[in-house]
Amino acid sequence: MKSKILVVDDEPDALEVLGFKLREAGFTPIFATDGLKALAAVRAERPDLVVLDLMLPELDGLEVCKIMRRDPATASIPVLMLTAKAAEMDRVVGLELGADDYVTKPYSPRELVLRVRKLLKRTKSAEDSGDRLQIGLLQIDIPHHAAHVDGKSVTLTATEFNLLAVLAKRRGRVQTRERLLQDVWGYETAIDTRTVDTHMRRLREKIGPAADYLETIRGVGYRFKDDS
Repeated sequence: MKSKILVVDDEPDALEVLGFKLREAGFTPIFATDGLKALAAVRAERPDLVVLDLMLPELDGLEVCKIMRRDPATASIPVLMLTAKAAEMDRVVGLELGADDYVTKPYSPRELVLRVRKLLKRTKSAEDSGDRLQIGLLQIDIPHHAAHVDGKSVTLTATEFNLLAVLAKRRGRVQTRERLLQDVWGYETAIDTRTVDTHMRRLREKIGPAADYLETIRGVGYRFKDDS
């Protein structure tokens, strides 16, 4: 089955070019031109990934992302955000709301397709892993993309889940931000280490009492405590 990619943008030329490149790369693109149509498409089509522009009519991309993350049925769908190059605050807010990655405009369609491929690959690799981890209050079921804290289900985005799983598997060992960007995001070079910090902040908020397992190693990165 070809992966289904929902592209949300109000510029017809951008949709045409990106749609061509996605089809050329073996994906099935579907399109939405405003925020309300995007949410309808997410619910009806259940895409494997959403490429989401922030500047949209009817409902902006930030609100679309927020609504997706509140709904357990769509919360784990990866979101690749498109932002204006100068709009750093939008990128930060987008990551805070649960976007998995971002590309700045103007972008190379080829680069964007590579990002899509990497994001899908890391999501699938987590699902294919056979690990189930039980660490104190925290239970991580990697094949089913499920996390529980003290028996209660926690809804995580694809990237938040992968970040938690990587740290838990390597518990007791410090992971630099640069290493996490390579292993969780698939970046070959450290583009923006603040991306890691933003996701860690969201992850800690979501896992509540289990957040104590995640240690910040000042000036270096993060470590999952080893209780053994």
